[in-house]
Amino acid sequence: MAEGQEQDQDDKTEDPTARRLQKAKEDGQVLRSQDATTAAVTLGVIACLYFSGSWFAPRFIDLFATGFVFDFGSVYESNLAVRSFGDFALTAFTILSPLLLFAIILAVGTASSIGGIVFSGKAAAPKFSKLNPIKGLARIFGLRALVELSKAILKFGLVATFATIFLYLNLETFFFFGLADVGEAIASSLDLVLLGATITCLALFVIAAIDIPYQRFEFIKKLKMSKKDIKDELKDIEGQPEVRQKIRQKQRELSEQRMIDDVPKADVVITNPEHFAVALLYEIEKDGAPKVLAKGKGFTALKIREKAAEASVEIFEAPPLARALFFTVEVGQSIPGDLFQAVAQVIAYVYGLSAKDPRQKQISKPKPKVPRDLLFDEFGKHRAEFR
Repeated sequence: MAEGQEQDQDDKTEDPTARRLQKAKEDGQVLRSQDATTAAVTLGVIACLYFSGSWFAPRFIDLFATGFVFDFGSVYESNLAVRSFGDFALTAFTILSPLLLFAIILAVGTASSIGGIVFSGKAAAPKFSKLNPIKGLARIFGLRALVELSKAILKFGLVATFATIFLYLNLETFFFFGLADVGEAIASSLDLVLLGATITCLALFVIAAIDIPYQRFEFIKKLKMSKKDIKDELKDIEGQPEVRQKIRQKQRELSEQRMIDDVPKADVVITNPEHFAVALLYEIEKDGAPKVLAKGKGFTALKIREKAAEASVEIFEAPPLARALFFTVEVGQSIPGDLFQAVAQVIAYVYGLSAKDPRQKQISKPKPKVPRDLLFDEFGKHRAEFR
């Protein structure tokens, strides 16, 4: 059984599809880097204290000064002492609330910038599989646990290295504080401590720079799929009616766009004049019948006419012929023999317009006739009474 699971894991060599990633997101599985969040929050809070110390310091000095002043009544009354402690804690929380709010914004912003914000009830639901002691031991002694241990040792080593270097370079300054005035020493030492903490926390960003690519690698590896999984997913997607409809719609749009792009190659566009448009190409050297490059009705016909006008392709109004071609010939097919004469008249007229000989340009505009059995109305019904 273990060999079968290992074999299944080896088969998962394909990157996850967009649908697989979306499903994982719905289940609460997104890319996260705890080290990046820790680095951003820690450095952000320290920087906030460094630049906002002039606002926090006086308020905390007043708060502590008030806290060390005792009223005789509150000393012997336990209720008053508890109330005073509650007021003290509420005031401290009020002072720190901007800093706490800033830390929350940093934590949420960092996490969302890496993997996005996700609200999933499945992620919050209890998973009894985690109570399995065998899986618990596998997590403790597995490869992932070894990686996490290595990361913890690396983080400790980097932070300790940064801190040691900073202390070594500023050791004499710390000894000097013992000889300076108390107020000046406290102010200078706080600035130095905050600066040292900021520099030390830069080690966390080194860890985060390593952790984010690793977490992305693990995340993609966890969601990898086998070729069979991808085929099953495609079958499932194609089995949904709305997906099939969207696929057909997209195919029609692409086919229509390719058809419109071929209009500049046409020799003539025969129109209804407004409801139908059929673009024809006649290749003399191939000794074949003219073929339909594009056709359409309504909005598509309008686009064909606009494209023809842009490419200076002749537009010829012949409603019965346009309807006959539209309802009897598909795009890419040659015209039927019953329409040879009518189409030949139109193409000869178009060629005459572009001829260099002035005598050929004097050809009058033809009125092509369509056989009775190829007369259609705008809905594709035969209209034998047309002439």
